[in-house]
Amino acid sequence: MTDLISGPIGTALTGLAAALALMTAVWLVSLAKRDVSIVDIFWGLGFVLVGWVYFLDGTGESARRILGPVLVTIWGFRLAIYIFWRGRGQGEDYRYAEMRERTGPSFAWRSLFTVFWLQALILWVVAMPLLQIQMNAEPAALTWLDYLGFALFAVGLFFEAVGDWQMARFKNDSSNRGKVMDRGLWRYTRHPNYFGDCTLWWGLTCFALATEGSGWVLLSPIVMTFLLLRVSGVALLEKGMKEKKPAYADYVRRTSAFFPWLPKRD
Repeated sequence: MTDLISGPIGTALTGLAAALALMTAVWLVSLAKRDVSIVDIFWGLGFVLVGWVYFLDGTGESARRILGPVLVTIWGFRLAIYIFWRGRGQGEDYRYAEMRERTGPSFAWRSLFTVFWLQALILWVVAMPLLQIQMNAEPAALTWLDYLGFALFAVGLFFEAVGDWQMARFKNDSSNRGKVMDRGLWRYTRHPNYFGDCTLWWGLTCFALATEGSGWVLLSPIVMTFLLLRVSGVALLEKGMKEKKPAYADYVRRTSAFFPWLPKRD
């Protein structure tokens, strides 16, 4: 039992502590800025931190051990930079502003538990494949699951990064105001960025599944997929879009919600 606590469980708890410490620090900054939406910038960076914490406590000589945190770092920093750039000068995100208005003076303390620590807990759960990669380095040689994982990660990163770039260009063109983005990757899926995010986490999970005794890590991509489809991603965004843009209903009719597919013809 002692070996277990000082081994995988101890490392996992260290990762949780790191995530909570990061989000607590971000919460303190949010109080000074009066802007909770800065938490979104640190969502991806939280995975970067936890990934390297696990790496430092890991064992074994395997390319898989370095691939995990390196790929997460590429994803996390790209996402953080994009969210920072997208939100500059915009003020607090409307979702958090509405929460602040509903909650009143107690929002400052409540946000620590309902926003910052909740995100820390979720990212800790989703990051479990990164723990498995470091705690079990066997087999040392890369397997077909590792190559599949890398391919899925590359596809996911492409959809997320290119989808974000295409949407940014669309929004920066004043002639598109009030229109629905249905070009590029957005012609084949209404949410290429969310599809990409989901796909790359299934890819990272494949690296973990290549190791022994790893079936339990499937919880990670399942949680991420559920959140993207039913909680903070597709469902939340589409509710607002249908209210703001009447043309969005037609876009929904002809375009796949999540998985890329050819649009339906009129």
